[in-house]
Amino acid sequence: MFEDKSQELTPISKLGEFGLIKHLTEYFPLSNESSELGVGDDAAVINPDSKKVVLTTDVLAEGVHFNLGYVPLKHLGYKAVVVNLSDIAAMNATPTQILVSLAVSNRFPVEALEEIYSGIQAACGRYKVDLVGGDTTSSNSGLVMSITAVGIENEENIVKRSGAKPNDLLVVTGDLGGAYMGLQILEREHAVYLADPNMQPEMEGYDYILERQLKPEARTDVKTILEELDIKPTSMIDISDGLASEILHLSDQSKVGFRLYEEKIPLDNLTISTADEMNLNPVMTALSGGEDYELLFTISPNDFDKIKNHPDFTIIGHAVEKEDGNFMVARGSNQLVALTAQGWDAFLNQ
Repeated sequence: MFEDKSQELTPISKLGEFGLIKHLTEYFPLSNESSELGVGDDAAVINPDSKKVVLTTDVLAEGVHFNLGYVPLKHLGYKAVVVNLSDIAAMNATPTQILVSLAVSNRFPVEALEEIYSGIQAACGRYKVDLVGGDTTSSNSGLVMSITAVGIENEENIVKRSGAKPNDLLVVTGDLGGAYMGLQILEREHAVYLADPNMQPEMEGYDYILERQLKPEARTDVKTILEELDIKPTSMIDISDGLASEILHLSDQSKVGFRLYEEKIPLDNLTISTADEMNLNPVMTALSGGEDYELLFTISPNDFDKIKNHPDFTIIGHAVEKEDGNFMVARGSNQLVALTAQGWDAFLNQ
């Protein structure tokens, strides 16, 4: 957990629950006007000022969602915030506050939690959100984190999963599959280390995909870009569980089918070369890998000219009638491959 084994560590019991919360949160100033009262009282007070409040929550459990054998605690704190802010961004809303709850076993000293909170603080600063509350408790099974994120937005700007119509264009931000390949590199090198602790991990040259896994970013910038282009998506979702799974979610909620074009799926060159190195199909890393935290959305075909050459977006398909189903059009042919949800599922991936 810490490189300096001679470092004198502070047991949590020395501070107690309330002392620990005060210690970890004392340097989190409030910056949003909607944050009327933050940490230190029985509950936070948020004033939405006639706007709609958007809420999301996520639980991250050690051994299920992360492995502390290779995930730095600071990165864990940062990522825990980002994955929730990504959900707010997927509603086309503006994230404003978070609440953080931790359950920790006695093997974690105060200094370990300081590392986690330094990552949380970095994310709060990066995305201009306020920490306004949370909880800490003990755990008999390692570390469990729960983050609740709050967003505030005018009702007319909020985008749901349910608005896509036949002929709408299917659009994605960024590139896909990198986070999954970063995870494969981390798992490979961790296995090598467990077999021989004297072996040095071979991480050089994989920086981009490792960052995609360990320190992803939420696409909160997309809302502003789309506003500048005068485009409001008809439906939207973030890509946390893999492209195929998210397309099926949009299909289910919007009551439409989709045609995804394999040749249009955006893949980084490092993702492709690393997948080839590990005998994996690069397209499958995008379809089923997950944790990319890019945004997938649909727009009216009338907005095609506004978005067609924009570097942040790739048009990867279109919506069809519900009865026409969900298929990927294979590269170089008209063969249709059925889309199936093979992405991350916490209850199946154990």
